[in-house]
Parts: sequence; C-alpha cells; structure tokens
Amino acid sequence: MSKTVRGLLVGLSALAITAGIMGAAQAQAQSKLQEVLQRGKLIVGTGSTNPPWHFRDEKGQLAGFDVDIAKIVAKGLFNDPNKVEFVTQASDARIPNITTGKVDITCQFMTVTAARAQQVAFTLPYYREGVGLLLLKGGSYASYDALKAAGNKVTVAVLQNVYAEEMVHQALPDAKVDQYDSVDLIYQALNSRRADAAATDMSSLRWFMKQNEGRYQDAGYGWNPQTYSCAVRQGDPDWLNFVNIALREAMTGVEFADYKAAFQRWFGEAPPEPKIGFPSELR
Repeated sequence: MSKTVRGLLVGLSALAITAGIMGAAQAQAQSKLQEVLQRGKLIVGTGSTNPPWHFRDEKGQLAGFDVDIAKIVAKGLFNDPNKVEFVTQASDARIPNITTGKVDITCQFMTVTAARAQQVAFTLPYYREGVGLLLLKGGSYASYDALKAAGNKVTVAVLQNVYAEEMVHQALPDAKVDQYDSVDLIYQALNSRRADAAATDMSSLRWFMKQNEGRYQDAGYGWNPQTYSCAVRQGDPDWLNFVNIALREAMTGVEFADYKAAFQRWFGEAPPEPKIGFPSELR
C-alpha cells in the first residue's frame, strides 16, 4: 500500500471518528426544552400534603401555589396550563427524581442552598419564605412590638424541633417557648390562650388567616428567610433559561395576572405590581 493511499485512509478514518463523536455529542446535547415540546406535556415533581403549597382538594385534584407555578411553566410551553403531568413525590425524592430524569422539573417548596446547588440547577426564586407570628384578634398583644416589650410574660407556641427555641428567641429573646408535636396543636394553644402567639412559616400563617378570616392577625414581623425555587437538571442552559423566562414574565411581565391570582388565592394578599419603565429587578 502506497504512503499516499495509507495517508488517505488514515485521514478518512479520522474524519469518520470525528463525525461520529460530533453526532453523538449533538444527540446528547438536545435540550430538555425540545424533548418536552416534542412530548407535548410537562412532567413536574411535587408534593401532595402541604397546603397552601401542594395538596389534594375536595375533588381529589392537586392544588396549591407550587401547582400553579408549574402550570405557568406549562402555559409558557404550550399556551395551555393543563398540559402537565404531576408526579407526587416525598421531599427526599426532589433531587433524585431530577438527576435521574424521572421529572422535567421539581416545584415543591424547595429551599435553595449552596449544597443543593451542587446537585441541581435552581431557577429564579418564586417565593421567599420566613417565620411569622400569628396572633388572636382581640388578644393580649396586637403587634410584634408589644410582644417584644412584654419580655418573659409572653408564651409562644411552635412546632417541635431541635432549633425551635433558638428560632423563636431570634425574634423574641425573652419569650417562653412551648413546643408541640403538630401545627394543629400550636393553633389550639393560641385559641385556648395558653400561648400568646404561634410561630409558623409565613406562608402557613397567611393561608390559615385566609381560611379563618377575621379571627387572627399577623404580628407584622418576619425572620429566618429562605428562598424557594424550582429545580432542573444541571448542564442544560436552554431549559433553565426557558423556565427562568417563564417565571420572570409571570412575576414581572405579560403573565403577571396569573401569578398575582395564584398569590392572592393561596396567601390572601396581592404581590406588588411591576413598575412600568426601568426594570427594577435589574437594580
């Protein structure tokens, strides 16, 4: 075999290998965005036991703010918020179901942390959670300032956990802290006046006030912030970018009416209206 022929064959082999590698890379590089569009529905991981975030309503259908957020993404994909399949999952399945591809996205009151960001890609935040203080209307104290001024005369009911007392004392350093095994019991303690306030997630506080209009009030102070975002698989910038745009435009743009309606439905108050002119989120 001549050197010319041998060189030609080597060159052709190299081209074939390069073409094969490029073809495989292109196949692997197909974005989740194209996969979802071709499938015709969005597959979302969420929970089913935590109102107002995700729960079964009286008809047995999934409802809640996380569910509405997922429908906003589906609407952006298909102009139809109902083209979504929900996979109910436990909290400890939120990351595994993303990384294994069982779901396209997880929307399940997922707190953003640096450790979790090593495993999944977080979207823009759609809610900021915190702890609040629920008061009885007409009770002994009408505000956070009054609670703080009362010092150790105040008793706060809170869900039992190892950080409960420390958490309450971040807001009310001198308060007495009574811990209970369930959220229902902390509300019972408040209703029976064994507690002057109930410390709970701000979203739960707003939901409970909406379900019992006129009976309770917010003390007007929140602390211990944490960010809620959806999560997608890492390494797919097109998919992450699409979801971020869908969420951004729901919170600040053309789909704000949908986000506003969901926020009011589950939390009993309207989010601030986007200001016209300079995009304030860029400040």
